[in-house]
Amino acid sequence: MTTITLVQGDITQESADAIVNAANSSLLGGSGVDGAIHRRGGPAILAECRKLRASRYGKGLPTGQAVATTAGELDARWVIHTVGPVFSATDDRSALLASCYRESLRVADELGARTVAFPAISTGVYRWPMQDAARIAVETVRGTRTAVEEVRFVLFDDRAYDAFARQVG
Repeated sequence: MTTITLVQGDITQESADAIVNAANSSLLGGSGVDGAIHRRGGPAILAECRKLRASRYGKGLPTGQAVATTAGELDARWVIHTVGPVFSATDDRSALLASCYRESLRVADELGARTVAFPAISTGVYRWPMQDAARIAVETVRGTRTAVEEVRFVLFDDRAYDAFARQVG
């Protein structure tokens, strides 16, 4: 059974087999978690992302999918990039958000990762409401069969930590 732990802090400071990046579809860096992971991890991550864009993901990584690269200078073996959906009040995209967690765990299993650190996907510039994002994240991780031993949600501030803590129980 997978253990879920919560940490308040900076995901780029975590030590884990895999760190999940809330990427944009270009895979070439961006703002928020994505920019921080690319900055801290160094040029090796961007180099592998460029290779992915030149081969399998010429049009970018689709929303809800996940792919791994090196972790560069991060204290991890891999970065698993996943593209969360932009929140919409009129279009239910919760299945895509759940897919980000499920697909990231699938990739982690393929890699043999036993510890995975996740951010709160889609809650930054993609504006997903934190309470709902926490519910989807925790329910999806709990409902996904995986060999990952520990899922660590690394939450940037008190608001995010509190929302996830309410879901974990």
